[in-house]
Amino acid sequence: MKKYICDVCGWIYDQETGDPDSGIVAGTAFEDIPDDWECPECGVGKDDFSVLDD
Repeated sequence: MKKYICDVCGWIYDQETGDPDSGIVAGTAFEDIPDDWECPECGVGKDDFSVLDD
């Protein structure tokens, strides 16, 4: 599963674990996260995330 990194603060969204504190269950694809979701560390939107290359 892919991981995405916040371009602003470096927080990593891992599709395998999701973001349970924000109501995003494990296994949720980044594309399926609601558009109004924000980075839990710095508050930026999905547009400020990039695919993290392994």
